[in-house]
Amino acid sequence: MRTAEIAIIGAGVVGASVAAHLARRGVRNIVVVDRATEFGAGSTSKATGGFRAQFATESNVRLSMLSREELEIDARGYLFLATTEEELDALRAAQAVQHTCGLHEARMITAAEARALNPAIGDASVVGGAFCPTDGFVRPMDVLRKYVDEARALGVRFELGVEEVPSAGIVVNCKGAWAGAPVTPLRRNVAATIETNVLPPSMPMTIWSGDWYHLRVRDGRVLLLWPDDPPNEDDVWLSRVRALTDARVPCLRDIPIDHTWTGLYEMSPDEHALLGRWGDQYVAIGNSGHGVMHAPALGRLLAEIIVDGAATSMDVSALDPARFGGGAGERQD
Repeated sequence: MRTAEIAIIGAGVVGASVAAHLARRGVRNIVVVDRATEFGAGSTSKATGGFRAQFATESNVRLSMLSREELEIDARGYLFLATTEEELDALRAAQAVQHTCGLHEARMITAAEARALNPAIGDASVVGGAFCPTDGFVRPMDVLRKYVDEARALGVRFELGVEEVPSAGIVVNCKGAWAGAPVTPLRRNVAATIETNVLPPSMPMTIWSGDWYHLRVRDGRVLLLWPDDPPNEDDVWLSRVRALTDARVPCLRDIPIDHTWTGLYEMSPDEHALLGRWGDQYVAIGNSGHGVMHAPALGRLLAEIIVDGAATSMDVSALDPARFGGGAGERQD
């Protein structure tokens, strides 16, 4: 029978980060298993690579700030737009949290400043927004490969195309959207234009905070995103995204969509990660769309919990899985 000191289920970016951070701390005989036959076949390769610290809760802001210590970020910024005073108030409240956490470079901006940062904005209803210049983009598969290579160099074994988990003293659930209750998978769609130079590569991620329609430039294409998913009606989604794009970024009206793809978010009930010991396992799940950007922090923190008995790099009490009762995959009443 295959045995290990620690078995990690899930070889995506979070599982690979956990493995690398445990190995850094001297843990040996670690095996990472995944039923996929290649790295990144789950959610990691589908991610668009956004990175931000502009969150509304302290735990997410601090996870981002901890993660960026290990990431190579293309810092083009995140530009949040508001079209109402209520949306501006929500951005101000979030920014107060960010400043408390030390993200002092995040700032509120006027509508004129927003259009100076992104002249392509054609929405006359924009009244202002928020901007953080140190937010930006990462390459999800590069992050994954970095942790896989490091972990392998430190003796971690990766077994792909495998469903059977080795006998291990410690099991870590990093199964993402397949983690089990209370984590639920949520489809998210992306539309990519043909290659175009209509928008510059330096454009910040631009997000309408009211409905979270957003867009960015990647490898010469514009990626269009809107977090609404009519069941089995991808044509409806794409039609709506096209209409939002034409109205808000009119310079893209004549730029065709080249292709679309779908990935899965791993949603927790409160949209925050579950991190730590839970039942008979350890878990790093429920990242709710933030898995790639928070993978470095989650790996570091879970390694501290497993090796030292507690996280020391930041307070993770808000991420305690016990807030949902039971254990991973168990029915949550």
